Parts: sequence; C-alpha cells; structure tokens
Amino acid sequence: MKAAWSLALILVFAGGAQAAVVGEEVTYQAGGTTMKGYLAYDDAVKGKRPGVLVVHEWWGHNDYARMRARMLAEMGYTALAVDMFGDGKTADHPDDAGKFATAVNSDMAARRARFIAARKLLAGHKTVNGQRIAAIGYCFGGGVVLAMAREGVKLDGVASFHGSLATNTPARTGQVKAKVLVLTGAADPMAPSETVEKFKQEMSAAKVDHKVVVYPGARHSFTNPDATAFGEKFGMPLAYDAAADKESWAELDKFLKKVFGRK
Repeated sequence: MKAAWSLALILVFAGGAQAAVVGEEVTYQAGGTTMKGYLAYDDAVKGKRPGVLVVHEWWGHNDYARMRARMLAEMGYTALAVDMFGDGKTADHPDDAGKFATAVNSDMAARRARFIAARKLLAGHKTVNGQRIAAIGYCFGGGVVLAMAREGVKLDGVASFHGSLATNTPARTGQVKAKVLVLTGAADPMAPSETVEKFKQEMSAAKVDHKVVVYPGARHSFTNPDATAFGEKFGMPLAYDAAADKESWAELDKFLKKVFGRK
C-alpha cells in the first residue's frame, strides 16, 4: 500500500502543558479507489501506543471526524479518521449522504476492504503498536464498526455512537473478537427501543463482551454540535445533546482504557 503524507502541526493546551498534536493528511488505496484520511497523534508521547480508527457519519470524512481524531490524540492514542466513501467525498444534503452510504453498505466486500486498508495504514504507522487497534464510529460509521466486529475483523474494541444496530448478518458465537460498546439515544427514531433490545439479545446469544448505554431524551446524532442545525434545515430528527455528548465520551475513555489495559 502506498501512502502520501503531508504534515500540519496543531498546538493544543491540556492541563496547562503544551502538547503537540500532529495532523497528517494521508491517502491510501482500496480496490483501486483512492481513500483520503487524516491521522492525528501527540508527538510528545514516547514509544508506540494503541491506534483508534474513526469512521465518519453519512456526511462523509469531514471536520467533525477529524476533530474526534484529534481528541483521541490528546488522550494518548494515534487516531485515523478514515474515508469510507472514497476520494474524500462529502455530502451537504441527506439525499447525497444516503446515496453514498447505501453504495458502501450494499457492497459488503468493498466495505470490508476499505476498512481493512485503513486499519493496515494505522497499524503500520511509526507511533502505533499494530497489535492494539480499536475503532469508533458515528451514525453510519457506528453501523460500519459494528459490522466489522460481527465479521470478525481483528479489533480490541469497537464503540458505536448513535449508530445503526440492525443487521441481516447477526454475530455468531466465537466470531466476534472485539469488545463492544454502544452509546445510543432513547429518543432516536433510528434506533428504537425494540431494536436496542434485539441488539442486546444478539450480543448475548453470541457471547460477546458488550455494554449498551441509552441516554434519556437524546436524539439521533446527539454528539455532533451541528446536528440541531442539520435537523432544522432538512426536517430530520437530529439534535445535539451536550450532556449526552460529554457522558458518552467519558464512557469511551473508560472503554478504551479497559480494552487496552491502560490506567
């Protein structure tokens, strides 16, 4: 796999000390398609560390996915905001977003190949312990990381934020290698209570180490500060929830420490 790299140095202040989070534009190949991602890490951290893949919402690889990658870098991980649509495509309208997401989800082999290509790039980075990789995803991306877990992709853990939980290929006992965390909203019509319960039953039947957290009153896309504006603009049931956003990120922090054996 060939990668093209360019560096951008971003200074962030954490706990009164200056930490240097490096952001790298990266390109990689999957099935003949050029994928355009963004890799972030703190170059003040010594030695190799776990890596975390960040899979975007159905809007595509945008600034929100990159922001989450930088937040993970501040926590001491190397994070790769992946490109699942190819060529760095993004959508400004739900019709386009839906077409992009459907195209990926309708070709399971290509979806897996794109995810694996991103995983390979992250695992091979100079700062990463390639044996310690997790993945998180938002909305569309939440469904993707759960699909990769169900398919048995080698991951220490996956976390889905307001992601799709339903599947036509449920987890099988012994197939899932990752620990699973699902963070969802009680008022999310795209993940109604019956779907959440069915997901729990699926995970339990397959003996998957999992945890599901449901946030009362939280709607779809509750972690994205732009969700309310998107919802109002397009008449969609989206809304940002600051409390649920903060609490779910704290859950992710605990989860990653658990799966990677960190304090």
